[in-house]
Amino acid sequence: MKRQRGVALISVLLVLSLALLLTAGLLRSHRLLLQSSAQQLQQVQLRQLGLAAEAWAQAVLEDSAITSSGPVDLSQDWARLKPAFEMEDAEVHIDIEDLAGRLNLNALLAQGQTDQVTLGRWTRLLALLDLPTLALPQVGSVQELSQLRLLPGIDGQTLRRLEPWVVLLPREALLNINTAPLPVLMSLDGMEDGPAKTLINQRRHAPYASVQAFTNDPLLSGLGIGSHGLGVSSRWFRITVSVARAGSRLRLASDIERDPVSGRWTVTQRRFLPISLSEHP
Repeated sequence: MKRQRGVALISVLLVLSLALLLTAGLLRSHRLLLQSSAQQLQQVQLRQLGLAAEAWAQAVLEDSAITSSGPVDLSQDWARLKPAFEMEDAEVHIDIEDLAGRLNLNALLAQGQTDQVTLGRWTRLLALLDLPTLALPQVGSVQELSQLRLLPGIDGQTLRRLEPWVVLLPREALLNINTAPLPVLMSLDGMEDGPAKTLINQRRHAPYASVQAFTNDPLLSGLGIGSHGLGVSSRWFRITVSVARAGSRLRLASDIERDPVSGRWTVTQRRFLPISLSEHP
């Protein structure tokens, strides 16, 4: 009898232990579900904040009085945004970049007669970036930079080196000398390091009203810089938004274009970017 009672007690203890294990498993699953739901809600909120910041930046561009032929330069409101601000307990960073300040590779990829001037700028840019010579085949206009990886000689590392300095715009897009960064300015035939750096410093306060004013600048005297493919205006911009809230981060890049006829601004591409290691909390 005592033996039977002992077996029964052990059985009860085993059942209780199993019940406790099942309960603990259910509680753990429930906790993970709650955490997952909280993370999803956090991401939704971050996306909403990112899109709100994008809309605000677009409004800044619309209020900057940018026209089809008027100069676009770094003295305008869109280029002088406050680096960061608070929005609904989140820290938001917004950057607006004039994409016409980059070297347009579609001028080389588009089928037809090769633009030798742009080809020379491409060759010099590669040298400035310590990259080997890359011949771009005329495959037709490309819409997305990642598609360049399909071309011979362009791998992921090369594309990352090129990404800050090149763009894919309509073939006829002109390089905006008022916003081009140093490596792109240095790709101009005849440009030297000293004058390029001086131009970058002075154009923030005294941008060029025309390409002729640029080529006639005394700083460029004797350098033989031509005006082919250069301009002072733009209708293509990129809004990059970074949102940080409660230990979570989101990065959004939106390409926006101004219609030259109607003047309407339209988002042509929107991408959520990966967070770099330096940005992780």
